[in-house]
Formats: sequence, C-alpha cells, structure tokens
Amino acid sequence: MNVGFIGLGIMGAPMAGHLLAAGHKLFVYTRGKCPADLTQGGATICETAAAVARNSEVVIIMVPDTPDVEKVLFDRGGVAEGLSKGKLVIDMSSISPIATKDFAKRVNALGADYLDAPVSGGEVGAKAASLTIMVGGPEAVFERAKPLFEKMGKNITLVGGNGDGQTTKVANQIVVALTIEAVGEALLFAAKAGADPAKVRQALMGGFAASRILEVHGERMVRRTFDPGFRIELHQKDLNLALSSARQIGLSLPNTATAQELFNACTANGHGKLDHSAMVKALELLAGFEIGRTAKA
Repeated sequence: MNVGFIGLGIMGAPMAGHLLAAGHKLFVYTRGKCPADLTQGGATICETAAAVARNSEVVIIMVPDTPDVEKVLFDRGGVAEGLSKGKLVIDMSSISPIATKDFAKRVNALGADYLDAPVSGGEVGAKAASLTIMVGGPEAVFERAKPLFEKMGKNITLVGGNGDGQTTKVANQIVVALTIEAVGEALLFAAKAGADPAKVRQALMGGFAASRILEVHGERMVRRTFDPGFRIELHQKDLNLALSSARQIGLSLPNTATAQELFNACTANGHGKLDHSAMVKALELLAGFEIGRTAKA
C-alpha cells in the first residue's frame, strides 16, 4: 500500500518506521529533518502535505495539537488539495473531539474517508509497536485501516463514530494524569515519613495499588529520570481539551483541574519539556522535600 505519514516526531518516526518495515511504500512530510533510517529504508520525502496525499492511498497525521492538524489538512498545500475519491485520512494526533467531527465532515465532502485514531503508550509503545489505538469512524473504514494499525499497536478498538476516538483519548489522559498525581503523593508521603520510596513502590506493585504508572513512572520519580517520554506540555494540552470540553457539556472535573494546575506549576518552574511523571516536582515544591532524598535505589 502507498502510505503517507505527516509528522515524524518522537512517536511519529518509529510508527512510520514500522509501516516501512512491513513493506508499505512510504511518502513523508515533516517540519523537521526526516530521520535517516526512514530515508535509508526507502521513504520518499515530499515537499508538501498535498504531495503526500496525491501519492498515497492512506494519509496518516501525527502532529501535536488541533491547530496543527487543521493546518496540515486545509492550509494551502495541505492534504485536502491532494485528496480524491476513495482515499483515507487517519489522524493519530490527540486533538479536540469537537474539531475532529468538523474535520471529518470536510474530508468526507471531498470524497475521502476519515478516522480519528489517537494513541496511548508514549515513545516506548511507539518504538515497540505496542500502542493502544482508540478509533472513531465507520466500521468498514476501520476494517480497511486495521492492518496498518496492527503494525503500530496491540490494543486496537473501534469505539464509535468520528470524534469518539478523540473522546476516548481525553478520558485516557484524565486517568493517566490523576494516577501520576496519586503515585507522586504516595511516594512523597512515604519518603517524607522516612521510608525508602523504592522499596515502598516495590511493595505496592504486589497489591491492589499496582499499575503501569506505579511501575514505570514511580521508578522515574525514585530514580529522578525525567527525560520524555511524554512531555508535560503535551499532557497540559490534553487536559485543556478535557476541561474545555467539560465546560461545553456542563460537566465538572475537579481533580482533572487540580492535575492541570500541578502541570502548570511545573511549566512555570521550567519543567514543561520533562516527562509528565515530573508532575511530582510540583508536589515536592509544595512539600519542600524530594522523594529522592531517602531513596536507596
């Protein structure tokens, strides 16, 4: 299959690489430099997003935010200019569910199909092709795209219509943020009380509090390794989507708002580009104490 891929960042590059390794012919467009392993593997660099669309049966977009997707799709030289009947656009970015429904309608009006398919799993999942993929769109279109998804992820679910994939991703980011906050509070409490947080984390992993976030991000907190991963500034964007959407539907998300304020505090102190597990730094600032002080591992 001729596949276009737009956005070759921390996650997009390895995702595109899996498609190339699977034998698909890859046409790419990115604002930065195309990774050497993709060009060496045979990827074709295009001058515009429109050129990607003209050369591809399926165009995958993986960029940071809602305005970026809109520009890629509809600005001059954008994907829309290269679309024709029967082509498929898959947006794997994490963006507004409401905007997504509008984008889908505009792409459908050009005769092309549209799926929103945001992912969870971060850089690790992108490299391991183990991403969770949450899809919104028609079932027949999903089945057409599923072989591509299977090269990039493991847990692949058609949630509902266009926009429902993005809604699921927002829900995912609420759970992740609040769990990071809970793990941070727990390990900070243990450390300030004089226990070794590394051993506390190890003990908790055998009980009902066990989670992937306690396993991975709890270790980051103890070892003070906050290289992204998934940057705080990107998780702020996702929680902003949650809070703004909640306002539109008349819903209160009090703990999501608290998590966002902790991320805001991190960014205000220069930590916005750190991994989102560094939310613990805001908690430590409030406590005047760092988890790593009592850690022995």
